[in-house]
Order: sequence, then structure tokens, then C-alpha cells
Amino acid sequence: MTITITAIARSPDRGEGLARDMPVRWALEEAGLPYAVRLVPFAAMKQPAHLALNPFGQIPTYEEGNVALFESGAIVLHIAQRHGGLLPDDMAARARAITWMFAALTTVEPPIFDLDMLGHTDGDRPWYRDRLAILQDRVRNRLGVLTQRLGVSDWLEGDFNAGDLMMVAALRRLKGSGIEDEFPVLAAYVARGEARPAFVRAFEAQRAAFIASNGANAPL
Repeated sequence: MTITITAIARSPDRGEGLARDMPVRWALEEAGLPYAVRLVPFAAMKQPAHLALNPFGQIPTYEEGNVALFESGAIVLHIAQRHGGLLPDDMAARARAITWMFAALTTVEPPIFDLDMLGHTDGDRPWYRDRLAILQDRVRNRLGVLTQRLGVSDWLEGDFNAGDLMMVAALRRLKGSGIEDEFPVLAAYVARGEARPAFVRAFEAQRAAFIASNGANAPL
């Protein structure tokens, strides 16, 4: 059965691999699974056909036979549990890897996302600078803890797994903020993730989709 995922037709990430379909693409590439991508315009995301797959009207979604999923973390976990290479075989190690997936999504990424969005939504507000400082401190706190946990290891729990995949995806949102330069251990960690052949294939596919939707001369 063919796996089909959805992505935004004109993604606001401008082909930089920051849209929510990117971790799913990466997981599928790591697992060596062929998949199709259905590009969905923003307007269609709020129509009944798409809402039947994701009631919140977002991407990505995942369809395979009678399985229909939404939420990138849930999709990556589904892929990792069914196919080798993304979760350890040892039960305790597997549980820790899954814990890091949740940590990426619920502890590390939210303040990074809030920081990224602040300039887009509240840059003209009188309390912008105070809010910026609060969010920057919150992000630095998370990154400090993560740096200590990673130490001199290449990955969070032994070999690369789905926990690293989701964590690297979250940390990539810091690019351009300047904060990533303060944490060289994590910058190297992200670079290792981006160097994986599966990431490269997923990134190139996501960028190609952006160009196809926006024209050959679309700025990147």
C-alpha cells in the first residue's frame, strides 16, 4: 500500500525544511519507505476533505490503507514502531528514545517556536523587548540542559534514533536567531543530523516541492 503524506502547496518556510512535513519525510527516508506527497493549498486545508484527515486543518497527514494519522510526532512514532532503524530493539532504550521525541515536541520546541514567531507577530508592540528577553532566556535554559545531556556523545541515546530526529528538527528552527552560536555542542549535533543521507533526500524533496509550487524562479 502506498504511503501518502500531505504538505502545504506554498509553504511559508520557503523550502528550508521547517514545515511540519519535514520530520515525516525524514523518517520515511530513514526507514527506506517510498511515499507520495499531496500538496494542499491553504484554503483546501480548511475544507471537509482535509478536515476528515486532520480536524485542526493542518499538515502533515499520513494515509496508508485504512490508517489515517495527523500530528508529525505521532506519524514519526508510527513509522518508527513499524520499521527498523528508528527505535532501539531494547525495550528500556526504546522507551528513552520515545521520551526524547516527546521532549523535543513539548519541552524544547515550544519556546523556540514562540521566539521565532515573536518578531513576525508582535515586533511593534511596546512590550516586545521584554517578551523577547523572557523567551530568549527560556530557550537558553532548555539548550543548556540539552547540552549537558548530550555531552561528548554524537546522539542522545546511543545510536541515532527517532528522538534525535525530532530534536534536530526542533533545533533547526533556531537558525538565524544567533542563539545557536552560543551552543556549539548543539550546533554540531544539528549538523550531524543534517549530514545524514536520509535528511538530505528529505530536504531536497521538500525544497523541490516548494519550487514546483512557487515557480522555478522562487526565492530560496
